[in-house]
Amino acid sequence: MTQQYLVIHMTDASGSTLAQDDDRRMLESWAKEGEDAGRLGSGAPVAAAEHAKSVVVRDGSVLVTDGPFPEFKEWFAGYDLVEADSIDEAAAYMAKHPSAVLGRILILPLVSLPWDEGA
Repeated sequence: MTQQYLVIHMTDASGSTLAQDDDRRMLESWAKEGEDAGRLGSGAPVAAAEHAKSVVVRDGSVLVTDGPFPEFKEWFAGYDLVEADSIDEAAAYMAKHPSAVLGRILILPLVSLPWDEGA
């Protein structure tokens, strides 16, 4: 039975560099494989940290902070939804994405909330 996974692409200073042509070729091959297998759902890259905002509510007060955020060592660069039979299968597929070379990829299983169980 397949499960959906949220895949988060992160920048990471320990990553290697890729020439733009290699990056594009790797990404196109990865996307085609995912589309052909019906594995790839929606996804998108996101803007850099200087375009972001952080929102928190503390003691009834809203605090909105503009990026970049010095507490981050890595930056969330984009996301995808993928379907796979296991998290290991999702990881093997995501190892073919340029972000695995350039940065880091986090894979999180999607779960139902307790109040959605009966729906």
